[in-house]
Amino acid sequence: MTNTPLIGRVEEQKILEKALQSPKAEMVSVIGRRRVGKTFLVKSTYDGRIDFEITGIQNATRKEQLRNFMIQLSSFSKGSFPQTEPKDWLEAFHFLSKFLEMKQKQEKMMVFLDELPWLSTHRSGFLKGLSFFWNSWAVNQNIVVVICGSAASWMIRKVVHHKGGLHNRITRRITLKPFTLAETEDFLKSKNINLDRYQILHLYMAMGGIPHYLNEVEAGMSAAQNINQICFSQNGLLNDEFSKLYSSLFENSEIHVKIIRTLAAKRKGLTRSEIVRKGNLPEGGGITKVLEELLHSGFISMNYPFGKKKKDSLYRLSDEYSLFYIRFIEKNRSEGQSVWQQLSQTPAYTSWAGYAFESICLKHLPQVKKALGISGVYSTASSFYKKGNEEEEGLQIDLLIDRKDHVINLCEMKFYSAEVTITKSIAMELRNKIASFKEATKTRKQVFLTLITTFGLKQNQHSLGLVDITLTMNSLFEKEIPG
Repeated sequence: MTNTPLIGRVEEQKILEKALQSPKAEMVSVIGRRRVGKTFLVKSTYDGRIDFEITGIQNATRKEQLRNFMIQLSSFSKGSFPQTEPKDWLEAFHFLSKFLEMKQKQEKMMVFLDELPWLSTHRSGFLKGLSFFWNSWAVNQNIVVVICGSAASWMIRKVVHHKGGLHNRITRRITLKPFTLAETEDFLKSKNINLDRYQILHLYMAMGGIPHYLNEVEAGMSAAQNINQICFSQNGLLNDEFSKLYSSLFENSEIHVKIIRTLAAKRKGLTRSEIVRKGNLPEGGGITKVLEELLHSGFISMNYPFGKKKKDSLYRLSDEYSLFYIRFIEKNRSEGQSVWQQLSQTPAYTSWAGYAFESICLKHLPQVKKALGISGVYSTASSFYKKGNEEEEGLQIDLLIDRKDHVINLCEMKFYSAEVTITKSIAMELRNKIASFKEATKTRKQVFLTLITTFGLKQNQHSLGLVDITLTMNSLFEKEIPG
């Protein structure tokens, strides 16, 4: 292991440690998108205690995966275990059980199977071999088996909800999410990178809370300089990451990418039927499966609009890097130095920044609720959308927090480089929005207009009596209280 500290992941570490301390055999699934730090979490928590590990090889054949398995077995046994070529996965896992028995270890044994979807090639019999290993041997041993994979939907469908020998065998689950803003700040500080929160927010808007991406950030450079280097320079990690991202996670990823591109063009989000229509996609059950895969992997989010039915659910692109790539990197990769500084002066930047900031606010709802002092009040978050017609304008509200204490927070999320100033025309627009919402929903609850912005609100005659609560970006950087 490197000396890099493990940032955050407190609850996830507890789950892994409890599995190690438990008196029974444990199978732990760790699921999360590519580059989110699954392997680092397991290796940091179990440092020096792993008895066997293997990582699947992308696009390798069954024969190559089996050879890799035996090479690892030989390595962990320091050459004492023969490199006999197993004829199938049943025999490979039989060899593993014999090796672990030879160790005669008093403490709990630990096996780590990484990138399971790559190990389990088509019709390879891998899951049958793993079922055999668990049910015929491991379940009666003092052992932890950690299975890990980036293709979250595959892991859930094939392992967590396995209909065969692995059915209900997972004893603990971890879904590893990207860093929050607070964890991103801690991560950068651990690398001696001292950026203020506005700069960190800019980095997060472009690449999200993905540790592997954030690891590219260099000290002594502004957010704009780092974005320029990481995203737009020829050798930058994120210059062409998009082309690998979806193909490494999903079979036939063309549909996944098409949906991502369709959602990137619509700020408010789209219903399933709108995605099919605007993306020129084939109607059928396959789209539902792809949407579920993208949801499980954290690339898109879904919410039920206020007062609407499930079929009206809105899907929204929530992966910061994918949006940034489609909006900017893809078309400007060969524009030379300082391209981002130039792009950040354009109207396209203003539009993107508004969308990206809204998405970050939606991802940090626990922090928003904490800042509002309603962490202990039951509430649901949703959006509201009403189509306009010839007589009246449409209405869109991206975040409503509907509370059990008879209050609704109608949230306006604004990204500015300074304090927000509410003009007479903006004030009228906001008053109309509140009135239209009350009229459309017939709600009897108290409606508080809540402004979430970077640097807060400049009080004036138009804001007084209109904006009830103002939160700054500092609220989004609050640490979550572990449950």
